[in-house]
Amino acid sequence: MAQEQLSNNERRNQSQVIEKMLQERREMLVLLCEVSGLKPFNAETPVNDSLQKFCEVLVDYIASAHFGLYERIAEGKERRKVVVDMAAKTYPLISDSTQAAIEFNERYEPLDPKVIEVQLQHDISTLGELLTTRIEYEDQLITAMIGDSNLN
Repeated sequence: MAQEQLSNNERRNQSQVIEKMLQERREMLVLLCEVSGLKPFNAETPVNDSLQKFCEVLVDYIASAHFGLYERIAEGKERRKVVVDMAAKTYPLISDSTQAAIEFNERYEPLDPKVIEVQLQHDISTLGELLTTRIEYEDQLITAMIGDSNLN
């Protein structure tokens, strides 16, 4: 049992990584709502700045979650079986949203008005659904990591 305990430094580092990821998640969700509320998506709607900022924060959030939550597990440094088991269960489900986020970013990074007008409404809705599912699975993993069912 002692082998599955984290040192104070490991626990502190883990808490900082989780808090950073959760902060980026909150910022991403605010921007997702902001972009979603700019309908209709056309040349007259000032979507470019919000969409660009959303894409930046989305990529930061995805990277933070990937490297923050999964890096230790992927490197075999996580000793707690409950965390390893939860990661094995959730990571395949989270990876779909990672791929969708990367594709979304690549599609909208050039900010082509034609693509925005034709595809953004569908793409932002689909991405929002995938991110909702992702957050549920991330929360399960974070709960296993911190041993607490109360997340912000």
